[in-house]
Amino acid sequence: MFANHTNPVAGWQVDFKSEPSQAVQKDAQDYISKLPGMEKNWTGPQSWLTDGKGQHALVIPVAVNGTDWGHVLIYDKNDKRIKVIKYMMGHYAC
Repeated sequence: MFANHTNPVAGWQVDFKSEPSQAVQKDAQDYISKLPGMEKNWTGPQSWLTDGKGQHALVIPVAVNGTDWGHVLIYDKNDKRIKVIKYMMGHYAC
């Protein structure tokens, strides 16, 4: 799903109390490996967020031709991915 400039995890907080589980890490690596072309080589540091209600999100930034994209993988309480949202985070000079 593409959400343009709207940050789908606005209001969520960085989760300093936990880290992504092995299942989430494996899922994220699988997701990255399936990105098209050079996108998989231009991923940045990931953010682990919580909504405070049991859901988590892993935000994977990807830089492509002057645009920063956020790939947001949202997980339920059982670390099952329930949604993927891609949105434009901003632009940078090439």
